[in-house]
Amino acid sequence: MHPKPDFAFPPTARRLLRLPGAARALRYAIYWALETRALGFAVHPRLMKAQERLALRHLREQVPDPGLRRALTPDYVIGCKRILLADDYYPALTRPDVSLVTDAITEIRPGSLVDAAGAEHPADAIVYGTGFKVVDALTEQHITGRDGVSIQDAWKDGVEAYLGVATAGFPNLFFLLGPNTGLGHNSVVFMIEAQVRYVLQCLRLLSRTGARAIEVRPEAQRAFNERLRRRLDPLVWNAGGCHSWYLDVHGVNRTIWPGFSFEYWARTKRMKPGAFQLIP
Repeated sequence: MHPKPDFAFPPTARRLLRLPGAARALRYAIYWALETRALGFAVHPRLMKAQERLALRHLREQVPDPGLRRALTPDYVIGCKRILLADDYYPALTRPDVSLVTDAITEIRPGSLVDAAGAEHPADAIVYGTGFKVVDALTEQHITGRDGVSIQDAWKDGVEAYLGVATAGFPNLFFLLGPNTGLGHNSVVFMIEAQVRYVLQCLRLLSRTGARAIEVRPEAQRAFNERLRRRLDPLVWNAGGCHSWYLDVHGVNRTIWPGFSFEYWARTKRMKPGAFQLIP
């Protein structure tokens, strides 16, 4: 967990932001500052050391008790799971009316929980904080492609798409924040903006040619995902020693983009017509 750099802009700063180009310059500065965090994600896990030091310092500053600190210190490489930003989470765990129990839950009773050590904990409510179900997000959706193939059958071996935007066998189907376009270091709004621009290029090609449908070629999708896997496998999400909601049941990362967000922007800046087939 990292500190959350929230602060109120003083009146002088707000006046400066009204100057032409000032707000955009601040946005660029924030973007590139966050983009540097991708070094450990996109290059090698050992470059996550700076992020680890920041997280451990934040933990030391907010949790004075060494025993509680040990219980809160992860045993995997930072970034393997999602890095949270918060200034009030750790202090909540140090309150006298809060106890951190790390033993597994073995039984749920009408008014309590029983842990693996046999201790019973009274409970009025249970909150399941288990992450997100992203790899099976379309499990309940009725989407049928060519030859009556459902999206569930097409993805039975794992969800995948071309640039996270289109998937073979499903003409005129486009995704925003599709497979492997999530980020661990910057804003996904940037990714969505790139995807919207890319989809619009596909639709313009469709309009210009008068074709009925457009579909990514299977070989283009296959080549893209083979490169994606080769790049992802040695990175922190797979090699960091944890299991997270980034990974599917086979341990394959189907969620995160393995590089810098500007790389994705460059890859999607211009649509390659050769990667698609037009259906008249």
